[in-house]
Amino acid sequence: MTSIALNPELAGISRLLIQAAMLVYTAAFLTFAFHLSKLASVEKKVRSSASKLERVGIILLAIAAVIHGAGVILRGISASRVPWANMYEFSITGSFVVVTIFLLALTIKDIRLIATFVAGFNLLILGTADTVFWVNVKSLMPALQSYWLVIHVLVAVLATAFFNIGAALAIAYIFKTAKWVEKSKLKMVATFRRILALFPAPEKMERLAYRFNIIGFILWSFTLIAGAIWAERAWHRYWGWDTKEVWTFIIWTIYAGYLHANATRGWTGKRSAWLALVGFVAILFNFTIVNLFFKGLHVYSGLK
Repeated sequence: MTSIALNPELAGISRLLIQAAMLVYTAAFLTFAFHLSKLASVEKKVRSSASKLERVGIILLAIAAVIHGAGVILRGISASRVPWANMYEFSITGSFVVVTIFLLALTIKDIRLIATFVAGFNLLILGTADTVFWVNVKSLMPALQSYWLVIHVLVAVLATAFFNIGAALAIAYIFKTAKWVEKSKLKMVATFRRILALFPAPEKMERLAYRFNIIGFILWSFTLIAGAIWAERAWHRYWGWDTKEVWTFIIWTIYAGYLHANATRGWTGKRSAWLALVGFVAILFNFTIVNLFFKGLHVYSGLK
């Protein structure tokens, strides 16, 4: 077997870049939050000054994404392989894909109002990755030394990114249509209500969430297929009821139910949004709890 050169020093530089990206994501998150607070103001002059803040927030988000991407690339170079072999690498790569898809989607659809969620989510994921999941670069175990790993995990990352944006839209839909938000007389809730009024109509958000989840489901279906092929190459069986395999199938089933119920059973509105959120919670459970606390053939947290 060919020896693979590891470069821990370069991995350290990659980590510094990820930490720098976190600082810029923090600035972007605060800028977007301040932008939303200005938009919710009852004073017209204050609201009119908010657009400049939004532009600054988008620029900061793009800068953070560039720094973030450089950190991901250096991590891969330092390990002489693709950077998604453990929870730290999957976290930094997955969150980079989320922000990239969001920025690309902005050129097609006006979903700027969920930018606060995207910046905050990436900040949370990177913070957890840096403080809890970080490990130095390591060589891959034999089962992971396959190009099917590259395909399987890459598609899973892309699917998760689309599901993430779909979940953000579902959350916005649930709050925008919530009766308690509409009827509450609390000052804080009234401010929140004015912010929600800026979002697109609930029907439009539901359609957007559905489209993102359709793309995510197609990619997740291929994740299952590529994973089965990888399992056959690594362990000489396509399916073995391994913990990770089971949860990947559970997630597929939840989103299949969501799409089927939405298309044929008229399951729209809040029920549809909640089902989409259940699917995304299952993804988070699969990535965190299953990787950290369950045993299986391909539960690779990297934390030992």
